Amino acid sequence: MGEDMDCATETFVAHRNLLFTVAYEMLGSAADAEDVLQETWLRWAGVDLATVRDQRAYLVRITTRQSLGRLRTLARRKESYVGPWLPEPLLTAPDVAEDVELADSVSMAMLLVLETLAPVERAVFVLREVFDLAYDEIAEAVDKTPAAVRQIAHRARAHVAARRPRGVVSPAQAQGALEAFQRAVETGDLRSLFDLLAPDVVLLTDGGGVVQAALSPVVGARRVARVLDRIAGTVSLQPIQINGYPALVLRRDGEVDTVVAVRIDDNLITGLYAVRNPEKLSRLEQKTTVSR
Repeated sequence: MGEDMDCATETFVAHRNLLFTVAYEMLGSAADAEDVLQETWLRWAGVDLATVRDQRAYLVRITTRQSLGRLRTLARRKESYVGPWLPEPLLTAPDVAEDVELADSVSMAMLLVLETLAPVERAVFVLREVFDLAYDEIAEAVDKTPAAVRQIAHRARAHVAARRPRGVVSPAQAQGALEAFQRAVETGDLRSLFDLLAPDVVLLTDGGGVVQAALSPVVGARRVARVLDRIAGTVSLQPIQINGYPALVLRRDGEVDTVVAVRIDDNLITGLYAVRNPEKLSRLEQKTTVSR
């Protein structure tokens, strides 16, 4: 019995980063992903390992099912959320950017696209497109037939393709855009800001009803520039690696105030995602390892 538990623990620890990434990509919340991992461990600890053919796939299946259940709870929570809801930002190591597909899958822009999928579609897309699981393995995880999973995967791919950022933006390109953005905000150079922002740029600010934030999207380069101009000089801006991509952390009186990530299409900033809710800024002191 002791040896079985040691083996179960060793296997779980070996795949923990993968399982966290699966749960986080499905939920957009690190706190909820950690809860899912605890639930996964409790179920895994009770499994007879002699009956498990593929331990990695089995663990992913448990995590997926727990995440799907958690998504229903999150949906109810979001219905009463004050203002725009944004994913919880993660401080990630620079080497995440070396895996372009992984970095893209955990980016703030992609997580917001995944939010537009139905729960099972999101699970199928993540497991197939990001983690390259076989259709029959995904079918077991979502309680569908392999044929149904293929159809869901096709539908989800088309949905995501129509909404994801146009063209592949490398972290280096994002870094260049953010550096120019930082200079423009710090110097109050509105002309340079206009050159960086798409005409229909959207600024989303997530305060969660805890701190002051716009309760609806701010749309249009002129309106967004005015918002940014108001904060110029009141905060310090520092580059940071968030969800696999360069971002900015805004500090006020030395304390973290806001994390800003961007979406870039055709070399222009089309989305600005400002997370201000203090409950979502707790994972900025220590890097989170994501893997696949």
